[in-house]
Amino acid sequence: MKTFEQIAGLGVAVATPFISSVGGTPELDLPGFRRLVRHIRDGAADFLVALGSTGEAATLTPEERDAVIRAAREECGSMLLVVGTGTNATASSVDFSLRAAALGADAFLVVVPYYNKPQPSGIEAHFRAVADAAPELPIVAYNVPGRTGINLTPRDLARLWTIPQVVAVKESSGNLAQIGEIARTLPEGKTLLSGDDALALPAIAVGARGLVSVIGNVLPAETKALVDAAMAGRMDEARRLHYRLLPLMDALFLETNPAPLKAALELAGIASGAVRLPLVAAGETTRARLAELLAPFGVGKR
Repeated sequence: MKTFEQIAGLGVAVATPFISSVGGTPELDLPGFRRLVRHIRDGAADFLVALGSTGEAATLTPEERDAVIRAAREECGSMLLVVGTGTNATASSVDFSLRAAALGADAFLVVVPYYNKPQPSGIEAHFRAVADAAPELPIVAYNVPGRTGINLTPRDLARLWTIPQVVAVKESSGNLAQIGEIARTLPEGKTLLSGDDALALPAIAVGARGLVSVIGNVLPAETKALVDAAMAGRMDEARRLHYRLLPLMDALFLETNPAPLKAALELAGIASGAVRLPLVAAGETTRARLAELLAPFGVGKR
């Protein structure tokens, strides 16, 4: 059985910057994406997650996806590159995984299939198909019932743990009891990652080994400090950092992610606030709140 490298610490679910175009679909902003990846890399993140929910992967063409992966691979440096390849169609997920592997991905993020609402056996077969197609790369299962309409329960997850390539789960159910049960029953060699910034500290306290972060796009160094302190058991320090970041963590979800994040990146002078339909740009009330919360961190539009 192949041994896969552990995916742990701070991962950042990187946004995909766009440039607004009059009367058309905003265009992919690769220079802005590269700038953002370098910002995250310089903040000492442990791994990058491209083409996830925060990356608006569902709105990108296959050619745009390939361009994003190439740019991420070139800018990542020593960071592991995890690429979101999951869709609600198994054949597409396999195809995206093969393309990502060929372009230099280190691992796949595979979301529980959405819309179809598959049975537990169908979920398992979906993940096995991706694993069988690209057995050389590890898989992070992504549970986000708020977007998929189906919750990957600890019992369902136990079926996925029998797949050697499934080495971690990004848990975004928001259910601390479920997170605790996953941690309690976690097999040796598997990793639990918090998928919610605001739950990173309690999730790590019960056994998670890292965070896949949204706020890390804007404040990677500060988020890294929180994760490192929590994982080292320095709980007084971790709580202090958590309390400092929590209002901004919450504000980044005042509207559907990543609209507020894109606004924060624009305020930080990193990339534009443009998103693709059916999302719309964050409103002025959200932008004002973000500006207020970013100011103490020395972040403002340059």
